[in-house]
Amino acid sequence: MLDGILIGLSTAFSFSNLLMVIGGCLIGTFIGMLPGLGPMSIISIMIPVAISIGDPSAALILLAGVYYGAIFGGSTSSILINAPGVASTVATSFDGYPLARQGKAGKALTVAAISSFCGGSIGAVLLMIFAPALASVALLFHSAEYFALMVVGLSAIAAFAGTGQVVKALLMTILGLIMATVGEGALFNMPRFTMGIMDLQSGFGFITLAMAMFALPEALYLVLDPGRSNSEAGSNEIKDLRITKAEAKSIAPVIGRQSIQGFLIGVLPGAGATIASFLGYAVERNIAPKEEQKDFGKGAIKGLAAPESANNAACTGSFVPLLTLGIPGSGTTAILLGALIALNVSPGPRLMVDEPEIFWAVIISMYVGNLILLILNLPLIPYIAKILAVPRNYLIPFIFFFTLMGAYIGQNNATELLILVGLGICATILRFADYPLAPLLIGFILGSMLEDNFSRSMQLYDGLGFLMERPITIGLLGVAAILVILPGYRARRARLRQAGVADGD
Repeated sequence: MLDGILIGLSTAFSFSNLLMVIGGCLIGTFIGMLPGLGPMSIISIMIPVAISIGDPSAALILLAGVYYGAIFGGSTSSILINAPGVASTVATSFDGYPLARQGKAGKALTVAAISSFCGGSIGAVLLMIFAPALASVALLFHSAEYFALMVVGLSAIAAFAGTGQVVKALLMTILGLIMATVGEGALFNMPRFTMGIMDLQSGFGFITLAMAMFALPEALYLVLDPGRSNSEAGSNEIKDLRITKAEAKSIAPVIGRQSIQGFLIGVLPGAGATIASFLGYAVERNIAPKEEQKDFGKGAIKGLAAPESANNAACTGSFVPLLTLGIPGSGTTAILLGALIALNVSPGPRLMVDEPEIFWAVIISMYVGNLILLILNLPLIPYIAKILAVPRNYLIPFIFFFTLMGAYIGQNNATELLILVGLGICATILRFADYPLAPLLIGFILGSMLEDNFSRSMQLYDGLGFLMERPITIGLLGVAAILVILPGYRARRARLRQAGVADGD
């Protein structure tokens, strides 16, 4: 193993491969800032370039750099214009965008950059140490465990609701689950609830829905509520680029916890950075002191650091099943698997032994890449943040343009624009009615995975027997039950204390 690491070091730090890391990070970061062009799209575009290189280690280092560079850069559009074009950066917008609206865009981008660096770096170290052992753990997770994991994600939905909005959040989650059923089902390849519209046969596109829930309502909200726009005119001044010692001390444990949790979730095939970011946000809000919980969703830096650490660590963790088992854990790693096969590399248990220069070079390049991303992005933050200094009469068309462009690029279908406008108008009405929009998107994202794994488990176990026969499934469902019961229990205790009833009476 030590010999393999030394070979990987020499390969990763060769001049050509360092150029590949830098090039991949730059391409991923700057294209990833554009809503609609997520890691899958960018990597698909870059595969012919990578294959033409010929050297498998250099090609994979380039594609890996594009991958985590796109995740790193995707947070920028979420923070600045509330347009999360990538599923894993949706949770970033919950507190990142409110911070930007408060004139703290520079601070928000700094926290995101540092959290992303720490999450990716901790993930790379954990990948180096535990990759072989974690690969065997990942094999223990089957459809039943993934179904239970989705239930855990849905049970934490109260974390995405404001004070007194739990019922509204639940209704929006159910609406998201209903929208996830549109299109072909998991059991039968027959269209459902498409109303005869052929373009809905594959269901609603995530990018279209994300833009309709966040970016388009923001632009319409600025148009329909000019008083709010004028009241925030002074908030466009770029200030507070640095984080204070107190803020660094408060987010340090958050970054540590969510880097480890995000990495472990990323190791599971099918879970990925999106689940990691949502669970990371929910966990940190639920364990935060009562006085800090009310700040989540309004510009809490803990609420920004948690998903950014988790999603970058999960991206690194997703390479565990890819490299050690040859199992793609997400759509993006499935494309990377195709690139590996095209380069005549066979990922699996023998890769570490037969081709250590590829295995260890990719892992070491991840740490180098995260360091390069931090060095490249920190000096640019004051300039990137100046996007918010653009006058509102120019910024609103800018948001409209990128929203429409992102939806069209995501599906390459003009019908998506009509769906985007219709959903965007509905989302704006719901926003004026004070309904939280994040639970709808979470329900939509988790809904299809929930249904797929539930259907598969039902087929394998000929009924609901899987709920009681698998210990990990029982444990995860127990965690989900705790997450549902705990907020109500804490609220009841708070009411009892206010009424002057002592504990134990």
